Amino acid sequence: MIFRQFVDDDLGCASYLVGDEETQEAVVVDPAYAIEQYLAAAEQEGVQIVRTLETHTHADHVSGHGRLALAHGIPVAIHPAAEAGYEHDPLEDGQEMVLGNIALRVIHTPGHRPEHCCFAVIDRTRAEEPWLVLTGDSLFVGDAARPDLAVEAVDGARELYASLQRLLELTDGVEVFPGHVAGSLCGASMSSKASTTIGFERRFNPMLETGSEDEFVSASALTRSPRPPNLERIVELNRGPFLGAPDALEERDALEPPILDVRPAEVFGAGHVTGAINVPLARKGFATRAAFVLLEDERPLIQATSREQAEDAGRRLRAVGFLEMRGYVLHAAETETLDAVEVDELERLLAENAVEVIDVRELHERDDGFIPGSRNIPYRLVREYGAELKSDGRPVVTICESGARAAVAASVLAASGVDARPVLHGGIRAWEARGGSTVGFRRCGT
Repeated sequence: MIFRQFVDDDLGCASYLVGDEETQEAVVVDPAYAIEQYLAAAEQEGVQIVRTLETHTHADHVSGHGRLALAHGIPVAIHPAAEAGYEHDPLEDGQEMVLGNIALRVIHTPGHRPEHCCFAVIDRTRAEEPWLVLTGDSLFVGDAARPDLAVEAVDGARELYASLQRLLELTDGVEVFPGHVAGSLCGASMSSKASTTIGFERRFNPMLETGSEDEFVSASALTRSPRPPNLERIVELNRGPFLGAPDALEERDALEPPILDVRPAEVFGAGHVTGAINVPLARKGFATRAAFVLLEDERPLIQATSREQAEDAGRRLRAVGFLEMRGYVLHAAETETLDAVEVDELERLLAENAVEVIDVRELHERDDGFIPGSRNIPYRLVREYGAELKSDGRPVVTICESGARAAVAASVLAASGVDARPVLHGGIRAWEARGGSTVGFRRCGT
């Protein structure tokens, strides 16, 4: 059997190439929009991709099934409940797709979405029982999928509970390869490990230890993670019609807003174009952060330090639905700066009542402690408050856990004309370590 896993470290998404050496045929499961990696792997393995299998209609990234279909004539299979608007072959529970000695058995596992399916992979040169299972967005390493993105959370959780029971009918030795790893918004507590086993998850996955269905629903339906940005738009893009190859990213001379500066926060702070928003490419989760602070219909102009960096940013932005971009610039008149605030300086500014502190973490993160008097606006929402904070006229300092989100938020506010500066090196924990006071709702045992 040929088996290759591909992990998008930026989004935490996983996809797979499964094939048979004798027939030299393979399928791609849950392909990303950047399909070049599968074509290169198929050529390296000496196989032909004959089908795309979708576990479900994805809500957090654009699928590559359209590119594979349009450019390479590769058919797509998905469960009928997806109501796909493109030509496809319907998947049925219990159906097997056979590639020589390899069979992929469909297990319909609704919950995350009504159409969701897992694929149990059988290598008949080894045994007639599944060797591994591709669980998509159902069972993760250390977690289970969120049930609130396609249906009411309680209804989705009940379906997901039943689906997980079906997966637990597999033997302990069956390897589990999920559709997401840590970094995805499709599960709150998943591990960064790329695989696990049914037996390990049966023993150690908290979502499988809940006992009754009602307990599972209570634990699963009350997710506090934000919904993936551009969710509805990405679902519609993935539902059809097929999307073809993207346009090439061209270098531009003229500056047109919105400008997305992908350079490191320190570089951006030292000098940037007026009105630019800074989301550093080097940090994991770039695409998700950019999608949260850009408007859905915006066509960003990327400012980067090299063509390679700009093209990487373009690839990641397309993955979250920004298929049209204005191009990129490497050299521009940098007319503004954005000075960082150190934790000890923040202490002085607060003592002088000179600034308003905006805590840009999620609301539930403040349970573990926040600076008294600080205001909570998650970084993904600060663009909505730019006019209000500008009219207040008071300088703003943004803070989070590490400085990453604070830097993004400060750049967004500064682009709106707010006098904003980020706590760039450190955050709430560094504030506490220096003896700064915090209040909050501490959880038992923490």
